[in-house]
Amino acid sequence: MVTDVIDVVAEVAVSRRALWTLLLDPQTYPRVYPGVGGCEPLESVDGSSVVRFRVGNPTVGIGTVDIRLMVGRWFERLELQCAGRESFASIRLSGEGERTRVALTCFRAGRLHPAIAGLPKSVVVRWITDGLARAVDIARGARTSVLVNAENSPVRHQVGVARQILGSGVVTSRPDLLVGQLRELARWGFNMAGGFGAGAAHSPELAAIVDARGSRTYAEIDARSTALAAAMADLGLGSVDAIGLLSRNHAGMVETMVAAGKLGLDVVLMNAGLSGRRLEEIVQRDRLAALFVDGRLEELVKYLHDGIPRILTDDGDGASHHRTIGDLIALGHREFRKPAQPGRLVVLTSGTSGTPKGARRPHPRGFGTIAALLSRIPLRMNEVMLIPAPLFHTWGLAGLQIGTALRATTVLVEQFDAEDTLRLIVEHQVSALLVVPTMVQRILDLPISVRARYNVSSLRVVASCGAPLAAATVLRFLDSFGDILYNVYGSTEVSWATIATPEDLRISPMTAGCPPLGTKVAVLGSDRRPVPVGAPGRIFVGNHMLFDGYVNSAPPDEADGMLDTGDLGYVDAAGRLFIAGRDDEMIISGGENVFPRPVEEALAQLPQVSDVAVVGVPDREFGQRLAAFVVKRDGVGLDSDMVRDYIRDRLGRVSVPRDVAFLSDLPRGETGKILKRLLGQGA
Repeated sequence: MVTDVIDVVAEVAVSRRALWTLLLDPQTYPRVYPGVGGCEPLESVDGSSVVRFRVGNPTVGIGTVDIRLMVGRWFERLELQCAGRESFASIRLSGEGERTRVALTCFRAGRLHPAIAGLPKSVVVRWITDGLARAVDIARGARTSVLVNAENSPVRHQVGVARQILGSGVVTSRPDLLVGQLRELARWGFNMAGGFGAGAAHSPELAAIVDARGSRTYAEIDARSTALAAAMADLGLGSVDAIGLLSRNHAGMVETMVAAGKLGLDVVLMNAGLSGRRLEEIVQRDRLAALFVDGRLEELVKYLHDGIPRILTDDGDGASHHRTIGDLIALGHREFRKPAQPGRLVVLTSGTSGTPKGARRPHPRGFGTIAALLSRIPLRMNEVMLIPAPLFHTWGLAGLQIGTALRATTVLVEQFDAEDTLRLIVEHQVSALLVVPTMVQRILDLPISVRARYNVSSLRVVASCGAPLAAATVLRFLDSFGDILYNVYGSTEVSWATIATPEDLRISPMTAGCPPLGTKVAVLGSDRRPVPVGAPGRIFVGNHMLFDGYVNSAPPDEADGMLDTGDLGYVDAAGRLFIAGRDDEMIISGGENVFPRPVEEALAQLPQVSDVAVVGVPDREFGQRLAAFVVKRDGVGLDSDMVRDYIRDRLGRVSVPRDVAFLSDLPRGETGKILKRLLGQGA
């Protein structure tokens, strides 16, 4: 076991000032030491920083320790004190130029970090010196921030894919059923058409889609989509055309996408939260040959010219004179020319910073897509999957595609309601729930007495994607529902990038996780070369599902086959990615770089705060300044001075929002993302 006193001496090739700057910053320690995470600033004591670290691992458990950083003498002596556990670490620096001698003494380190309590002294010394070496790498600019999960090794990738697919049962071992599955995949490809066809060949009577109107089996979806594709062809639609699909989540939306894929039509998935003017722009920009629309959304496109055919994806309200997809299916047509390539899906970007762009989704290449997600999220065959996330959004669409490959029964919800979601979980014994972060928060906001009415023990996976999850939300959810939360980081352009498991989130609630199978993530500097582990830079992603470009816009920057996500972040010593914020969200205030997200995270910890967003706004004196928009919980006291004092105590003067506004709610898009451009306009 580790002794009470550990002395470590190291000579490093870096200036004392550069190393001191890193060691004085509490955020450095979780970045360079595995098993340390969740760095939360607390109120300072006598001018000294106090932070709360999360320490441990899943084996020994994860707890918190409060550490006070005490400066003995600038650039020479620093102490990390934990009075509650009678432990400390003393760091002493000496040396000149680019040579520094580090003398470090740890007293009762095992009380601070449970994972090292039972280790030999030599292992603990190596852990200390390795972390110190990573800090030196940051100061010297070592090029180490590259995470690769078999992306650059075709053989390893193929072996990994085979292991996931065979182990999960995506491909059956029964020869009679296997032939039918492979025939349908060969006919339509590794897309939803092929997925529903393979599902129909294996389990024709299995419920594929359940919505408010009833359920459809795999055989029904396959047959109805074929009849719809033939009817579309009779309308003159073909593989050179693109159609628009404006719909909520239901079986008719799915059948339209599958039918279009079979006919070779591109489908532009239109956001139901956009204005009629914006939808008209998209119809004209993408030269859509027809529009398939829900009856209840038809009002949004009523001013489109009559030359664009409109077909309802549902039964409508009886007032519309347009035909429905049910009418077309009832014609009973079956024959149409199979296209050389299946149709593609075009997903609109969120448009949080401007006009949504149409991003062409690629055709999946074999089983690699499903294998990648299964490598980080333990989904199973025949899941009952609930998707309240919109299917016109990348994550909702991905969930549907995953469910099809797993022969899942997918329950679709047209409008999210937190309590109704819990009811559906119980009613259908849902095992996997795919949501966007605002849905996670809304479920937690339900009174405990309401949540207690529903036994949701069938849930094994809750996967969130689309925006950052606040650390406070992550921990509340894990404590309330168990270790079933998965946080997926990605975008319309790169699909997935990283996935955080419950084990990742327990130690580091803000992490975006690690790359799944077949994915490469790199944090690059301005020279497009990797930065050190722990240092911030631009996040680039490479995998086999990078998008095929925008419909009519220039693609993002590229480096070594990876796309620029537009996000800034860093990688820690455990190989986890962290998102600092959007590149266009960082502000320069009085010459200092400031990110809104740490301020948002700090305010989200306040029990009085229900929702919060922080943006940069112009400032005549400092160039830019932070403005905070806060939604308070009912019946609580909180004013702007309290907000500013709280941030000043925890994050320092430069992070204090000079503008604090209290709103009844924040503007959000259909996918739950906060529309920060709308907030910044009024500040």
